[in-house]
Amino acid sequence: MHIAKSRLLSLILVLPLASFAAIPHGFAEASKPLPDRAPVPQAAPAPALPEPSPAAPKSGQVSIPTPEPRPDVPEQRREREMFGPPMPETTAKADAIPASVPIPPSRPDGAEAPGGREMFGPPAPKMLPDKRSNVARPATMPIDETACRTRLKVLGAEFEEHVAQSDADGCALPFPLKLKRLSRSIDIEPDAIINCATAEASARFAANIIAPAAKTTFGEELTAVGQASAYVCRPRNGTRKLSEHAFGNALDIARFTLSGGTSVDVEPAPPEKNAKFLSTVREAACGPFKTVLGPGSDADHAQHLHFDLAPRKNGSTFCQ
Repeated sequence: MHIAKSRLLSLILVLPLASFAAIPHGFAEASKPLPDRAPVPQAAPAPALPEPSPAAPKSGQVSIPTPEPRPDVPEQRREREMFGPPMPETTAKADAIPASVPIPPSRPDGAEAPGGREMFGPPAPKMLPDKRSNVARPATMPIDETACRTRLKVLGAEFEEHVAQSDADGCALPFPLKLKRLSRSIDIEPDAIINCATAEASARFAANIIAPAAKTTFGEELTAVGQASAYVCRPRNGTRKLSEHAFGNALDIARFTLSGGTSVDVEPAPPEKNAKFLSTVREAACGPFKTVLGPGSDADHAQHLHFDLAPRKNGSTFCQ
């Protein structure tokens, strides 16, 4: 019994020593400290790729041909497009495009657009009302109109009746005349559409003032008066107030023609003799006419004399 215990104790002591002796040598080296960085393995060179061979495809391999451009399809054959839905069938050719697009004719001067509106842009502003606008035209000519015509004939004026003038803006000339001559010896060029009162005032002024002034200044007879404007349906320049021209109540004179061939034009800086004649006529007009304007009044009257019979309070005049 004692012997068995001694052998067991010997085995307990010997076995750990035997196990330590059996540890490999590498374990001892593994216990050494590791280096700071492990060596990086060199990459192996990549194998060279084989060059593509233009040889014919192997058996069983299909060669894809390069598509050719499609030729133009004639108009008679309208086949389905390569992509998308089929094109609609047409039964007739489209009309040929003209070489040039026709331009519509422009609207004549003075003609209104349909419905009284401007052809382009916003509607034009309405004119300010005037008591002479839109007055009903009597069925028979008033007595003052017939009396005026009688006086014109006595003065030797030549005229004829003209169609009545009116406009939605308020322009009105119910009994107009086409004045052809101011007297038997004095023409008016061109004919003037005007009311009878202004025609009479112009005829008297030509005979009593202009003709004597021409004789005194130039020694020639007055043969014609060149008018620049009579009846015109428009407002005063730069305003919405109707001009006296809109009622045939004004006459613009731009030239005087004399018997010896002399022509006197209304202008800002005429020759000395012409300036004397024009000044005489202009000063004398203030009275027979209620408004007298000309060169120096404003830019709009730089080339003519403006005479009118505008109704003013107490018969006053406006002359510049």
